Amino acid sequence: MKNLVPTLCAGVVKTSAVSLMLVAAAQAQTNDQQDLYQILEAQQARIEALEQGGNAGGAASGSGKTTIGGYGELHYNNLNGRESEGDLEEIDFHRFVMFFGHEFNDRLRFFSEVELEHSLAGDDQPGGVELEQAYIEYDVNQNVTARGGVMLLPVGIINETHEPPTFYGVERNNVESVIIPATWLAGGAGFSLKLPNAGLSWDTMVHEGLAVPTSGDNAFRIRSGRQKTAEASASDLAVTTRVKYTGVPGLEVAASLQYQDDISQVQGDGLDRGLLFTTHAVLNRGRYGLRALYAIWDLSGAAVEAADDDRQTGWYIEPSYKISNQWGVFARYEDVEGAGDSDEFTEKVVGVNYWPHPNVVLKADIRARDHDLDSREASDFDGFDLGVGYQF
Repeated sequence: MKNLVPTLCAGVVKTSAVSLMLVAAAQAQTNDQQDLYQILEAQQARIEALEQGGNAGGAASGSGKTTIGGYGELHYNNLNGRESEGDLEEIDFHRFVMFFGHEFNDRLRFFSEVELEHSLAGDDQPGGVELEQAYIEYDVNQNVTARGGVMLLPVGIINETHEPPTFYGVERNNVESVIIPATWLAGGAGFSLKLPNAGLSWDTMVHEGLAVPTSGDNAFRIRSGRQKTAEASASDLAVTTRVKYTGVPGLEVAASLQYQDDISQVQGDGLDRGLLFTTHAVLNRGRYGLRALYAIWDLSGAAVEAADDDRQTGWYIEPSYKISNQWGVFARYEDVEGAGDSDEFTEKVVGVNYWPHPNVVLKADIRARDHDLDSREASDFDGFDLGVGYQF
């Protein structure tokens, strides 16, 4: 564990070398930005327009300075073989989300996002309502922007851009759920620095940290430590920083680092420092697409080390191919090594997306999960999923 940071630094250097090779290869290609890359570009433009007070295809009120938008997704899951949990066959409106933005002037704006999960919220209901984003943004100058409020952390691929038409598969990938606990929000402040001529950006946030439990069924489970800015303990803040390169059309390469001195926010409980490193690449070239991500947590403390949960990792690779402007197919392989036996598995997914409109998608996939330990075989499953999603 003591040699992890030098190792990570070496990994970043290697990632940079690979990135340079990708850039050299990509520059030899034409600037073809069609298909899925166009959808991602349109989504980013829509978010920027919302942040800057544009209409972005949604409804506007008053002088046009206030905007609304949203997204949602309905899922049908049919999973068999889960002996320890029972077969699953259900329909769920997984997410209903509304965006609200307002531009005070050319440099100062507000952006927010409210989410209802699983249709019903309240006592003995399966869902909940949460404030996913609510922040003020100020342009210090053309290249520097400051933010404060509840924000999504700059980590991974889908944490900031996770609207259904922008990704393959009915369900979001497991690595960006178990290891990177997307959707991961926190209250705090930060800034972004853009160097457009170099294709580089740098994001940094100081924010509420995790409060990871050390006992019970969710002991040392990262996802269970999210506080969601609900009277969040701030005795130990965290810092997240990311460097991203997008200087070549269709290519994104990024690396993030997060540090928290006490990831449980309780002294003397055997869970202390938490260090997260993530790196990813997204490449869209013509009809071909590729996503790849790696993430690792290094945790310290006597209790987490005794439980052998001090090192939690995950990675996935996802090639895809656009048959036409409306049809796309993909395959994804994931390897997750989280806390406890239930979060140690591999999963294979193949499926198809159909976009009748760039902002509306129909999805179907087949997936199979295999747990690493024989003792968890009763939780292995295979099955299929169907979904419909939209954004506006």
